[in-house]
Amino acid sequence: MSRIERIKAVLEDAFKPTELVIEDESHQHAGHYESDQDETHLALRIVSEAFESMSLVKRHQAIYKLLNDELQSGLHALKIDARPSA
Repeated sequence: MSRIERIKAVLEDAFKPTELVIEDESHQHAGHYESDQDETHLALRIVSEAFESMSLVKRHQAIYKLLNDELQSGLHALKIDARPSA
């Protein structure tokens, strides 16, 4: 299972998102932190009702907490766009 697949599974289980998109942006970081490896720099867009009562900071904290293992095992950068459902 790839890093993106693992992250999707964790986030889907925790937040039941109505939208979840994860893009690998590792190729944009040539010459920076193991850029020859895939899935080290990701961009995440997630929309979920679970975020309704959370501030932006709390949303990010919740996501980082869930993804701590990935961050400790090679995920170097994570760009997050986390929004409550409209």
